[in-house]
Amino acid sequence: MISPLIRSTLLSLAVVLFTLPAAHAASKVEINANVKVALAAFYKEVKTGKELAAKASGMLVFPEVYKAGFGVGGEYGEGALLVRGKTVAYYSTAAASIGLQFGAQVKSQVILFMTSKSLKQFRNSDGWEAGVDGSVAVATVGVGGEIDTKTAKQPVIGFIFSNKGLMYNLTFEGGKMSKIDR
Repeated sequence: MISPLIRSTLLSLAVVLFTLPAAHAASKVEINANVKVALAAFYKEVKTGKELAAKASGMLVFPEVYKAGFGVGGEYGEGALLVRGKTVAYYSTAAASIGLQFGAQVKSQVILFMTSKSLKQFRNSDGWEAGVDGSVAVATVGVGGEIDTKTAKQPVIGFIFSNKGLMYNLTFEGGKMSKIDR
């Protein structure tokens, strides 16, 4: 049984985690600039990144996804959906978790929709949840920036990179992506 003091502390932390990012919603200009920087890092880190991106029907880029937790955790980030290299919409990603966790991190995420069907399913959803509405094959980048050929053939491929911080969690599961107005 959790004591009232601990429960109150955890609830307060959860409120702070989910209201801080919303307090500073990025503008279109800020998101686009951050997406450009994140894509440059992605292409540098993943040898086949440019080639895969060129083949993709669309790509969702979250330059900075912030995650923090102390028993109760949460993450939030804003990004853009690009089709043929052009921004067509803006999205947020958010997730909550409960369990043994302590720390904070910031990471970048790129999700490649390799088929027009997977992109259409994503765009037609009202809040797309990884692992529920679509399976994301998380690419593990090996030596030399290569990914395995099985992952490269999946309809939706996700990359997590530029991970900084004391919490280490490389997953898309439970993250809900929702369209935002900018």
